[in-house]
Amino acid sequence: MTALTDIAPHAGGLPRLLHGLPLHAPLRSLTRAMRVGAELASAGVLDRIAPLHGNVLEEATGAQPVRHGALALYLHWSPGGHISAMVRRQVALWHDCGFDVVFVTNATPPAADWDAVAQHCVLRLRRSNVGRDFGAWRDAAAVALARFPMPSEILLANDSVLGPFRPIAPLVDAWRAGGDGLFGMTESHGGGAHLQSYALLARGGGAVASMLAHLADLRDSRSKWRIVQRGEIGLTQRMLREGHRCAALFGHGTLNVHVQRPVRQPVNPTHHLWRVLIEQAGYPFIKTDLVRRNPARLPGVERWADCVPQAEAALMRDHLAIMSAR
Repeated sequence: MTALTDIAPHAGGLPRLLHGLPLHAPLRSLTRAMRVGAELASAGVLDRIAPLHGNVLEEATGAQPVRHGALALYLHWSPGGHISAMVRRQVALWHDCGFDVVFVTNATPPAADWDAVAQHCVLRLRRSNVGRDFGAWRDAAAVALARFPMPSEILLANDSVLGPFRPIAPLVDAWRAGGDGLFGMTESHGGGAHLQSYALLARGGGAVASMLAHLADLRDSRSKWRIVQRGEIGLTQRMLREGHRCAALFGHGTLNVHVQRPVRQPVNPTHHLWRVLIEQAGYPFIKTDLVRRNPARLPGVERWADCVPQAEAALMRDHLAIMSAR
């Protein structure tokens, strides 16, 4: 069974504007910092003048009966609203792991896709495209908890990863074997040690309450940087402050076994260590953004399909085509 790596409370940590400076060319890093600074400045003005408020536009039941106890909030978005076969498979796999899945989209899916995804859900929600993933999880949690009893587990998941191309049930079992707390797949040290938010499980009454309070406190913003800072990084920091265990299945402690030098810099492991994760650590995903944009210009990413089974690669390519459509 994959071992959990605990995340310790972290004093300080590099600001996110400096995240990755040791790994990139200085000019590229400066350009990125200037771009983020400009985004923060413009978003700050607009957020004050015309605050954003996420709205649930449609509620529809799913085909699955509610089992209670384990709730999953799964976020989807694509440019044209299409829900890929890969996304439907992810939803089905989370359901198979015992979760009552609430599917929430920040897009407008075609009717056929909207109907198809109902097969493995207890509830489907369509909302305005503001607040990104944390805004969607906040609104989905509010609707779900108005309908269903308080769960003992809440999973936050989204479609920002390709796969899985390995079974995820053993990984969910490893989370559950960790007891109460907040558990993720991978951790990053950019901006302070935190669990990356594409798959996060809160277990136990205290951890679930803290996660729900964190979601409820979030304000929508036009700045992706600010949402990551307040939502993703802020969630781990809050959980640690409130005394909850936070641990990753593929944390730096696990990855250091497979690399020549210990991981100390604030890398994004799903980018900088993607091959180590897949080929040596047994990780079941590839980050979509790595394949589509490869922002760090890492070598060999174009050969990502060589690392996964052919059938899974076909599903991933179909998903990538949907994400590239305009």
